[in-house]
Amino acid sequence: MKLRSKIHLYSSVLFALLLVLMSLTIYYLFSRMSLNSQLEQTRAAGAKIAAEMKKAAGNVPESDMLRAYVPAAGMIRLLGQDGSGPAAVTSASEQELSRVAGVYSASSRSEVMKLAGGTYAFVSIPVVWHDGKVMNVQVTENLDSTLNMLRVLRLVLAAVTLLVLLPLLISSRILAGLIMRPIVEMTLTMQDIKQSGKFRRLELDGRSKDELVEMGRTFNEMITLLESNYAKQEKFVSDASHELRTPLTVIESYASLLKRRGLDHPEVFLESVEAIESEAIRMKELMEQLLLLAGPKEQWNLDMAVINLAEVAENSAKAFRNAYGREVRVHSDRAIKGYSDEAKLRQLMFIFLDNARKYSDEEIIIRLEISGRESCIRITDRGIGISKTELPRIFDRFYRVDEARVREDGGAGLGLSLAAEIAKAIGARIELESLEGTGTTVKIWIPSESREKR
Repeated sequence: MKLRSKIHLYSSVLFALLLVLMSLTIYYLFSRMSLNSQLEQTRAAGAKIAAEMKKAAGNVPESDMLRAYVPAAGMIRLLGQDGSGPAAVTSASEQELSRVAGVYSASSRSEVMKLAGGTYAFVSIPVVWHDGKVMNVQVTENLDSTLNMLRVLRLVLAAVTLLVLLPLLISSRILAGLIMRPIVEMTLTMQDIKQSGKFRRLELDGRSKDELVEMGRTFNEMITLLESNYAKQEKFVSDASHELRTPLTVIESYASLLKRRGLDHPEVFLESVEAIESEAIRMKELMEQLLLLAGPKEQWNLDMAVINLAEVAENSAKAFRNAYGREVRVHSDRAIKGYSDEAKLRQLMFIFLDNARKYSDEEIIIRLEISGRESCIRITDRGIGISKTELPRIFDRFYRVDEARVREDGGAGLGLSLAAEIAKAIGARIELESLEGTGTTVKIWIPSESREKR
C-alpha cells in the first residue's frame, strides 16, 4: 500500500472512530440525564401524592384517592405489607399495567424498569396509614415521550455523523496529497536525475514556511552540494589522470631509451636512472598527497593542546636548513603559545616553507606575533610572487601559477590544497598576501587557547 493511501486510510479511520465515539458519548450522557431527570420528577410527584393521600386517609375512600392522583400515562397503587389494598388504578392507555403484580417494599424505591412491553419510571414510597399500618404508595409512569426524544436524538446523531464523514474523507484525501506532493516531486526529480544524469531542483513556494517547504529547500541544498562535489570529482579525476600521465610517460620514455642504448652508453644509463628515480619520487609524493586529501579527517588522530609556537618554528626552520641548505631566520618571543596539533602544524609550515624555497632564492623569514586571542606565524619570502588574478584560486587542487609551471621543481598543485585542509582540521586560519615580482607572505592564525575555555 502506498504511503498516500496509508495516510488517507489511517486518518479517515481515526477521525471516523473519534466521531462515532463522540456521538455515542453524547447520546449516552444525554439519555442518562433525561431518564434520571424523568425518574426524579416521578419520585417528587410520588412523594407529594403520598403526603396528600396520608392527610386524606380515613376521610376519602382509598379508591377515590387513587383515581384522583393517577398519572396521565401510568398507574398508581396502594399496597400493604401482606399484599392487601384497593385495586390499582391505571390511565386509559395503560390498562396492561393492572395485570402486573405489586411487590411491597419496606423502604423508598425508585428505578426505571420494563413492564408490560414498555419502559416506565417506578417509585415506591412507604407511608404510615391512619390505622397504623405501613402502606406503599407506588406510582408507575410511562417514559415513551422521553424514549421518543432519545430515538430522535439517535437519528440526528447518526445523520450528522454520516454527513460529517463525507467531508472528513475528502479532507483526509487532500491532506494526504498535500503531505505527499513534495515527496512525490522529490522522487520524480531523483528518478529524472538518475535517467538523464543532469541535476535538477524542486520548484518551491517562497511564501510558505512549513516543514514540507523546508524539506524541499534542504533537498535543493543537497542537490547543489552533490552537483558541486560531482564537478570537483570530475575535475579531480581529470587533473589526477593528467598529473600521473606525465611522470609515467617520462618513465616509459627513459625505460625505452635504456632498453635501446643503456648498455652501450653509460651516460645515457645514468641520465635515465636519475630521471626515472626523480619521476618515481614525484609520483610517490603525489599519491601520498592524494590519499591524505581523499581520506576522512576523523582518522587524522589530532592531539590538540597548548604548545610553544616559538619552539615549533625554531625546530621547523632548523630541519629545513639541514634538508635544503637554505637560510631560514626566526623572529619570535619565547612566550607565544597556541592551541593546535604540533605534528600537523609542523606539516602545515613545511608546505609553505617548501613553496618559499621553490619560488625564491633569498632567505626565508618566520615571524611570530600575538593579536588579541590569536597567535600568528608569518612566513615571508622574496620570490616571484603571485598575481592578484590568481590569488583566489591557489588553494584549488592541481592549480598552479603559470610562472611556477616552468620551474623544474614545480609541484603537482596539491600542496596548498592540503594546507587548507590541515588548517581547517586544527582550527587555524590562513591569509596570503603576495605581490608579483616582490614576494609572498603567508599568515597562519592559531587560537591562543581552546575555544571550549573561552
